[in-house]
Amino acid sequence: MHALRPSLRAILASGAPDEVASVELAELVGFDAVELVAEVIAQRRAASAKLEALLSEPAKPAYTPARTPPAPPGKKKGKRRDQGSRPDSPLIDLDPAAAQRRIEETLRANAARPLFTGTAHQTEQEVLPHVYTSSAVSQGNVLSDMGTRYLLPVDTERHMYEDYEEVIIPPARPIPPRANERLVPVSELDDLCRSSFPGYASLNRIQSIVYPTAYGTNENMLVCAPTGAGKTDVAMLAVLHVINEHRKVDGVHGAIAAQIQRKDFKIIYVAPMKALAAEIVRKLGKRLRWLAVNVRELTGDMQLTKAEIAETQIIVTTPEKWDVVTRKPTGEGELATKVKLLIIDEVHLLNDERGAVIETIVARTLRQVESTQSMIRIVGLSATLPNYVDVADFLRVSRQTGLFYFDASFRPIPLEQHFLGIRGKPGSAQARRNLDRVAYEKAAALAAQGHQVMVFVHARKETVKTALALKEAALAEGTSEDFSCEAHETWGLFRREVGQSRNKEMRELFDHGFGIHHAGMLRSDRNLMERLFEARAIKVLCCTATLAWGVNLPAHAVIIKGTQVYDSGQGKFVDLSVLDVLQIFGRAGRPGLETSGEGYICTNNDMLDHYLNAVMAQHPIESKFVEGMSDSLNAEIALGTVTNVAEAVQWIGYTYLFVRLRKNPRLHGITYQEVIDDPQLGRKRRELVQSKASQLAEARMIVFDKERDAFAITDLGRIAAKYYIRARTVVVFNEVFRPKMSEADVLLMVCKSTEFEQIQLREIEIPELKSFMEDENVVPCQVKDGTNSSEGKVNILLQAFISRVFPEDFALVSDMAYVAQNAGRIIRALLEIAISRKWANASAVLMSLSKAVEKRVWPFDHPFAQQGDTLKREVMSNLRRWADDYSVAELAQMSAQELGELVHLNQHHGAALLRIAKEFPTITFTYELRPLTSDLLRIAVHAKRSFTWGQKRKDSMEPFWIWAEDADGTDILQLAHVVFRQSTEQVDVDFIVQISNAGSVTIRYVSDRWMGAEDEVPVALDALIKPRPFESFTPILPLPFLGLDALDNDALKWAFSARLQGFNAIQTHSFWSLMNVNQNALLCAPSGSGKSTMAQMLVAKTLHKAKAGDWSLVVLPKRGLIAEFALEIRSILGPLGITVDVVTDANSFTNSDRKTVRILSPRVLLDIFALPNWPKALETLRLVVCENLELLDAEYELAVSLLLHATQSSPVRFVGFSTSLADASGLADWLRVSPLLLTCFRPSDREQDLRTIVQPFTIAHSAALFKAMAKPVHAAISSGGSESALVFVPSRMQCKAVASDLITQCAMDLKMQGYLPAHMSSESLEPYLCRLQDRTLADLVTCGIGIFHDGVSRPDRALMLELYAEGIVRALVVPHDACWSTPIRAGVVVAMGTQYVRMDAPGANVEREKRDRQVVDYELAEVVHMQGRAARHALSGRFHLLCQAEGRETLARFLDEGLPLESTLHESAVLGDWLRARWKDGSIAPADKQQTLDILSWTYLARRMESNPTYYDAVPGELDQSLSRLVDHLHTS
Repeated sequence: MHALRPSLRAILASGAPDEVASVELAELVGFDAVELVAEVIAQRRAASAKLEALLSEPAKPAYTPARTPPAPPGKKKGKRRDQGSRPDSPLIDLDPAAAQRRIEETLRANAARPLFTGTAHQTEQEVLPHVYTSSAVSQGNVLSDMGTRYLLPVDTERHMYEDYEEVIIPPARPIPPRANERLVPVSELDDLCRSSFPGYASLNRIQSIVYPTAYGTNENMLVCAPTGAGKTDVAMLAVLHVINEHRKVDGVHGAIAAQIQRKDFKIIYVAPMKALAAEIVRKLGKRLRWLAVNVRELTGDMQLTKAEIAETQIIVTTPEKWDVVTRKPTGEGELATKVKLLIIDEVHLLNDERGAVIETIVARTLRQVESTQSMIRIVGLSATLPNYVDVADFLRVSRQTGLFYFDASFRPIPLEQHFLGIRGKPGSAQARRNLDRVAYEKAAALAAQGHQVMVFVHARKETVKTALALKEAALAEGTSEDFSCEAHETWGLFRREVGQSRNKEMRELFDHGFGIHHAGMLRSDRNLMERLFEARAIKVLCCTATLAWGVNLPAHAVIIKGTQVYDSGQGKFVDLSVLDVLQIFGRAGRPGLETSGEGYICTNNDMLDHYLNAVMAQHPIESKFVEGMSDSLNAEIALGTVTNVAEAVQWIGYTYLFVRLRKNPRLHGITYQEVIDDPQLGRKRRELVQSKASQLAEARMIVFDKERDAFAITDLGRIAAKYYIRARTVVVFNEVFRPKMSEADVLLMVCKSTEFEQIQLREIEIPELKSFMEDENVVPCQVKDGTNSSEGKVNILLQAFISRVFPEDFALVSDMAYVAQNAGRIIRALLEIAISRKWANASAVLMSLSKAVEKRVWPFDHPFAQQGDTLKREVMSNLRRWADDYSVAELAQMSAQELGELVHLNQHHGAALLRIAKEFPTITFTYELRPLTSDLLRIAVHAKRSFTWGQKRKDSMEPFWIWAEDADGTDILQLAHVVFRQSTEQVDVDFIVQISNAGSVTIRYVSDRWMGAEDEVPVALDALIKPRPFESFTPILPLPFLGLDALDNDALKWAFSARLQGFNAIQTHSFWSLMNVNQNALLCAPSGSGKSTMAQMLVAKTLHKAKAGDWSLVVLPKRGLIAEFALEIRSILGPLGITVDVVTDANSFTNSDRKTVRILSPRVLLDIFALPNWPKALETLRLVVCENLELLDAEYELAVSLLLHATQSSPVRFVGFSTSLADASGLADWLRVSPLLLTCFRPSDREQDLRTIVQPFTIAHSAALFKAMAKPVHAAISSGGSESALVFVPSRMQCKAVASDLITQCAMDLKMQGYLPAHMSSESLEPYLCRLQDRTLADLVTCGIGIFHDGVSRPDRALMLELYAEGIVRALVVPHDACWSTPIRAGVVVAMGTQYVRMDAPGANVEREKRDRQVVDYELAEVVHMQGRAARHALSGRFHLLCQAEGRETLARFLDEGLPLESTLHESAVLGDWLRARWKDGSIAPADKQQTLDILSWTYLARRMESNPTYYDAVPGELDQSLSRLVDHLHTS
């Protein structure tokens, strides 16, 4: 610990924030000591001072003096344990001459000492209990820097031949069992394990050794064993452990399968290749079928629906696919939260280029475990590898309990290894002939002995060439009988099965006992070859290394023919990796059938020693993370798990790269001195992060703030992470992507992607590619490079794939499948990029191409062509011929008979066409134009479903894009993604667009899935009548602020002196018009600027000078606002002798002889109008205050309008208060306010220091969205320092989930107390916690988090406000609809989203799961009110608005410029209901339209109809006519 003191002092004394210092400290002392780090940071200043004192002490002598003072009586002399001391050592003389003399004596003694003493001095090494090897040095996992061992095993043979040199390595000698070893009989296992190992008498030796750990604990494990040693069964034991932990034995009797809680866990098995994934699914599925545990494959070939994922317990996937899944916060990504076990097979692939992906998913899992405090067990399975301790450290495996290593002697079948060095110049014709000859000789010798042989080559075409060459050589040498399998008992049956294949080479070779296998073959053909070889119906199988990594298909012997492999990444041939050699050798030997196996590797003579040393000594596997780090870093930034350099440095600490950086620093250019100076390599990691982040920033994938070392993801980076697009590909897109592109341009751009680098143009393929390109029906779009480049080849193959044309050349078939699989993903990514950039033309083209690849139908083809086999070929052909000009809508209007005649077929065919036409996804939409301001237009779009929901439809929803674009079709003005379900008939969408000089816009809809399901409607704006610009904003003048003396009333001054000392700028500007004039007035000012205080002061002044019995009326639209206003005004008016009466219903309204202020809602006011004593009450009414007019709805408008109408001849003053409006002229006109008494300020005129930060998100409204928002919300709360925070969430249900996520974020920042102040302890909190009625809130309060809404009991709500006021609860989580009833302000206010979910009414005859789910935007006034909660007198505040990207511009504009306010009276049923009630009580005659018209003329609606007629579909300049039409409608409806 002494060596760490300077580093500790540097961290603690630095000026870095606690969050950064805690991360650096945890990296220094280890993340196992997280609690200690938290304690040190909590007492940072004291710890720093203590360290400073320790380090400033005078240096102690190197050795303890020989003479020590005598011990006190009764005490023994003890050894001192001071740092650097040695017991009973002589005192060192520090005199320079003495020191020089000692040095010379030491040198002479060393010179006289012999070089070798003959005595071995062993350094103490950690004893690893589960390492089983015959090598003495392997126990400590010790390797030289070069990882070499030059001594070959005893009994090694070396033979020299004319064409080659051969070295034969005998099988390894087995290790005798240890004293405590025994095979575990299956009969001793519990009932769960016993039935899962059918046919097993006992576990094998390896499985028996690992059984206690694998099945009996939750320890992370690394099991290194030779191929074929039974590692899959080790994985099975770990799987069974998870299943056993999720058994509910109590109360459940009978079968074990009934006890399993299947919804509570997921197990992920990561296999290196798709072929192996399929094999694992088959094996595990068969073994676990009796438990009803579902095993499914999730790879690029095999996708799973959300329902399938939900009902699957074990998912077998590839590293890349799991990386993609865990990058997604929605959909598949949500299953990561239920994972209990992660099995990584072939983990030694860390040394491969794909190793970076394994490092990424392991690091992400480890961080998930820490951040969520969940239990995810990691089990790594590997072939024997040299530096297994490093891999164990990477996987967080305990070396003592979870690390198991078994060397080659544990192979179930002893392996004899043959290394053959082929003579001849590498690549020459002679060397190739020698290689072919040697391969044939070895294969023929083995076949003559009756053995099966697998010959591994390194190209797909080479499998066929090698098989044909072996066949020809056998015919020429007369040994073909040795290869023939015609004597096999089912050979004839197999021959018929092979004859059904389209692969002619496969058919030809089978007759001679040969087979081929590679990933480019159809899966059915591959499966057939595997079955034939397993059944011994083939003697020699020529295959690629895919088979070694994939299917477990052993043979007696394997031959590796050549070691030169083309690496597309490097663009050259490279040597076959040692891992591939070991994996291929692992396929030699047939367990249970043979007692030996043979492995042959044929390489160039000059590479013979290389492979001898590499295979026998095994170089340590190194990390490949640096190569793929840019993409991985971008993914983490997109996920939100890495937001700055410090977090990225910490993230690297979870990778295998970090382990190897410390173990082998020289490989990465780090000197040992740097390691000594910086043991945690923080500087090196920081350099790596900054380098990769700079590359991402240059590609515009992130924003890298180098001053704050902060990262922010861009749309480009987020989309690249979502679709697994490489950073280098994004750089290419940045160069060539344009707003307007044709289909040919897009195809050319797609083909430039680096994902297609491995596609090579071969000379033999050019003729077939040319034939495709020259046929316009196959390649309709121009190919720029033709057949002159690999990009041209990719382009041709992609177009041929869409055209449903299959190449003859089998290599082209493989390349086409690869191109199609990746092109769909890349085009979809480009589509999202175009949409994010609002490029209309590019979006439309990419949308069509995306569906073209998915459906394999060109945009110009008939839409019904994508129906697949639903329509017979004859019907489709006649449809193209006779009805190609008919639209789907026209076809849907015909009868079955007419359609049959149209396509020259019968009515039966016409009925099939009619059904498809009616079910084809189309929508019709209408729109209304609603001008909001002089340059803003709301287009209300109503999209109605025009198709029937067929019974055979598999999809539960149909997604569409709807957008508004400019007249040129260049820019998308605004867009929405809507979904139709079976219960959805109509979806309403509002677009708010700027129309300064626009002559027209176009509304377009496009199906997200179906080609041809699209339409557009032009919207002319030439005749649009827009409201006049509002130019009457009140400027803020440099006036001196007024004090309370301006009230000129001592009683009022005293009443308000406790709340304020003086007026702010806005109150000063509005004081005269409110307090010194007796006319109607209107004040529109930013929220939080003191409007309510002015309203209370106005009420107090009016009633203070009024006579007894006079009263004032305050109308507020929300119950919470009423309660808050009443609470504040009571304390003021009580001492003045004025009564405050909150009227909750009409029955509680009574006349009073005292001065009274009555506070009520618009609904109550409407009911009061019908009371008999109402006319008398109006006689003493002096003031009407209309608060929060920005919330003017139909009820509020009707109530105030009726009051205006009733008091038109009375001296009643109306004063309105509202937040800042974009146009307040209509409101002033309605309230009869003269222009001189209209005071309207802009939102920017707010006096308080209030900063608004808008952060957009592109994730759909879902639980995953709020997971993604958790970190930004936590950062916002933390940015406030000790300030309290309000967090608004969409609903009550999300309050506790969000609070839990915030606690998790605190834990990740090592804030173990959460937001609780440092001085608070659990003991001091206890008195508060005892008062909680809801005990589930206690855990939140102990972390400084509270919840406030009407669902919380009243005492708990009061306690939450008390804790908030005392600073104990620093973060209060509130649902959005409670923003009106939350009577507090905060330094930090966060709006966590601006949408909520509204479901069908509970009474609907639909199951809850199938009810229509509609995402609704918050009211703009709600967002403004939330913003106002951060405005505090003389204090700064921050408002963080986390919203959907589509609404960012609209929200930001209204927050900056004020809210629009239009009437909703004409759309609501309120006016009609009120009229019918009056007709019923006789106060208005049903036939008296004039009286209705008179009332309407007093409404805000009438004022807006005149100034903004288009919004209300009114006739410009004809207000009476428009009102009369509305009256007619009301009286006839």
